[in-house]
Amino acid sequence: MTSSSSSSKNGFAAISFSVSFLLLFVLASAVEVSHDGRAIIIDGKRRILQSGSIHYPRSTPEMWPDLIRKAKAGGLDAIETYVFWNVHEPVRREYDFSDNLDLIRFIKTIHSEGLYAVLRIGPYVCAEWTYGGFPMWLHNLPGVELRTANKVYMDEMQNFTTLIVDMAKQEKLFASQGGPIIIAQIENEYGNVMEPYGVAGKVYIEWCAAMADSLNIGVPWVMCQQSDAPQPMINTCNGWYCDSFTPNNPSSPKMWTENWTGWFKNWGGKDPHRTAEDLSYSVARFFQTGGTFQNYYMYHGGTNFGRTAGGPYITTSYDYDAPLDEFGNLNQPKWGHLKDLHTALKSMEETITEGNITHINMGNSVEVTVYATKKVSSCFFSNSNTTNDATFTYGGTVYTVPAWSVSILPHCKKEVYNTAKVNAQTSVMVKKKNEAEDQPASLKWSWRPEVIDDTTVIGKGQISANRIIDQKMVNDQSDYLWYMTRADLDNEDLIWTTNNLTLRVNATGQILHAYVNGEYLGSQWSTNGNSKYLFEEKVKLKPGKNLIALLSATIGFQNYGAFFDLAQSGISGPVEIVGRKGDETIIKDLSSHKWSYKVGMDGLVMKLYDPKSLAKWEEGDLPINRNFTWYKTTFKAPLGTDPVVVDLQGLGKGEAWVNGHSLGRYWPSIMAAEDGCDATCDYRGQYSNTKCLRNCGNPTQRWYHIPRSFMTGDDNTLVLFEEFGGNPSLVNFQTVTIGTACGKAYEHHVLELSCQNRRISDIKFAGFGDPQGSCGSFRKGSCEGEKDALEIVKSACVGKESCSLHVSEKFFGSASCERIPKRLAVEAVC
Repeated sequence: MTSSSSSSKNGFAAISFSVSFLLLFVLASAVEVSHDGRAIIIDGKRRILQSGSIHYPRSTPEMWPDLIRKAKAGGLDAIETYVFWNVHEPVRREYDFSDNLDLIRFIKTIHSEGLYAVLRIGPYVCAEWTYGGFPMWLHNLPGVELRTANKVYMDEMQNFTTLIVDMAKQEKLFASQGGPIIIAQIENEYGNVMEPYGVAGKVYIEWCAAMADSLNIGVPWVMCQQSDAPQPMINTCNGWYCDSFTPNNPSSPKMWTENWTGWFKNWGGKDPHRTAEDLSYSVARFFQTGGTFQNYYMYHGGTNFGRTAGGPYITTSYDYDAPLDEFGNLNQPKWGHLKDLHTALKSMEETITEGNITHINMGNSVEVTVYATKKVSSCFFSNSNTTNDATFTYGGTVYTVPAWSVSILPHCKKEVYNTAKVNAQTSVMVKKKNEAEDQPASLKWSWRPEVIDDTTVIGKGQISANRIIDQKMVNDQSDYLWYMTRADLDNEDLIWTTNNLTLRVNATGQILHAYVNGEYLGSQWSTNGNSKYLFEEKVKLKPGKNLIALLSATIGFQNYGAFFDLAQSGISGPVEIVGRKGDETIIKDLSSHKWSYKVGMDGLVMKLYDPKSLAKWEEGDLPINRNFTWYKTTFKAPLGTDPVVVDLQGLGKGEAWVNGHSLGRYWPSIMAAEDGCDATCDYRGQYSNTKCLRNCGNPTQRWYHIPRSFMTGDDNTLVLFEEFGGNPSLVNFQTVTIGTACGKAYEHHVLELSCQNRRISDIKFAGFGDPQGSCGSFRKGSCEGEKDALEIVKSACVGKESCSLHVSEKFFGSASCERIPKRLAVEAVC
């Protein structure tokens, strides 16, 4: 008994010790996150935080670690992501967090790489994501009104928000639990559209704040673009520039949740480009004016797989001209130039967050800002003039600051960084053919038609109504919705007194295909920015019943604006038969007739894109330029590890799948306008999405990303659903890699050249002094270093994956360039 009792006591003591130790461990690993008017405070220390947006559904779990490691190497402290309600709850109370929707795995990956996370729950996200991330069933709930003081909506929003918070808490992902999440966001840019909602909008935003605060996550909440954000919410800024932003409360730090690194692309649009010089200028100005947290939107844009692209008219590529390109490659020089900026700012963290601030107006748009502590002073010199460089004296030293730039001097003496002076390499990316097989000749195609007789000939639908419905009413199950009705015309109908009959359709569904009595009548589509259009074509009708079948195809649903959720989609009506004879017009409005509706296409329902599908395909006599046709082929995955793209030139519009994974919508037949691109791009002056455009006169998107994880080592299956009609014989698979690495670095800096896991094979040009031109067209200038720069660079770099070159006269010899800043220009072949 005594022994047993002693054993029990010892066991209890051991258990008590284990519990106490565990509690101490949990408490020790927890991180306290708070804030004051200067900064986010982590474990008692004010922090400068650089963050970047990476949206988990726009890449794959296999890509996540590499993307996050590259973000960390680029100087980021945190990764920011939205949470996408519609993909997580596609059907009410049925949830999906599998594969690239595994939010928890994504956050844990961020944590494992040693970075913080910023969780923007929303759950409205905008993000050029279809319907702003709202599930379509939400729109169709009885009595619902979205983003306003409406109980039906608020109950659903609270349910989903609570679900996400509880999932994160269960996995101990908030910093207060020892996890990586240091900031969360509720709602999104509501202040931009709030006014039309009136008093109900104000009530709604107060409710959002109270609801979020009640979830007790132990880290700060933010509301972006919400100048009246209730306490304790921190209101934050979104935009290309946020240096003039001021929080609405003196206890809130100056935070920038979206610094737009470029812009999204629309079908029919050109490629946006924001220069590294301007982007870094915006960041430096923000920190010069008291900012301490900024997030790049996007740091990696990725791909709109499946039917997730919104807008409407947003392309499948969501590259965004981000520091990491769509495929995960470093977008140089942007990535490297920002990395250097982050290093400079991080060296001044204590001074910026703790020091006294003095602003000195030097005139002519030049400003000196000094952050001073008892130990050190740090300086920003900014020149916001868009044309003239500025030369001035400060502290007895003469400084020159280029137009539209900021110089950073950690000790107010030596410039270590200037936003206009790019020392990072420029990577020229190329696409290389698939060396695993000879394409496109090796691709053997099979095909099958999309059977549409049920709709165009028989008029068979799934549901019916005595009116024309909005396409949103079918819960976004497909891009496609058939609208079918009959026009019963007896011999005495007045329409026969006319001699010019047309079918006239008012539509908003982006694309319309029309059939009458089984015969194809024509197609039409809107252009980006013009949601409504009128389709009118001559038609042959007969006495008796005439079947009119209209196919509406969406290219994503509206995702932004006040009451964006109510924007008409599909065929809005009226649908009319119009007869004309001279000045006489007879109109027969079919809008209130009985309409039958069918969702989707038979091939989609049969899952013809699934490799396990048992459907039979036709071999030989491949039809081309035929609408509503399925094509299939097999291919070998390109060798190596470089990102893979499929070239769909020659096709019209549709959707593509590899081994059952949707690559997204394709539309290589839609072209960007011939004019509007800039031969030269001047970084100076305010940026907008109409500045520095590229890719005029070419397909908006020709190449489509195939993540390596979608493919196997053996034969892979590509399936195309061709809506417009095209020719698949030109389809081929390529890899994306660096072809040329260039640099033009300033004296006293280091030029780092890398071919990203490939060796540098040759140096085409190297010159130290004042070399002229740009990558691909470098030439010697008026002064040159005494030593042979080409031989020096070849010796240091050829045969290596990367090399570092110290730009100085010590290595390249004296160069008599007088007052011209000396630079080293190099063009390396990968």
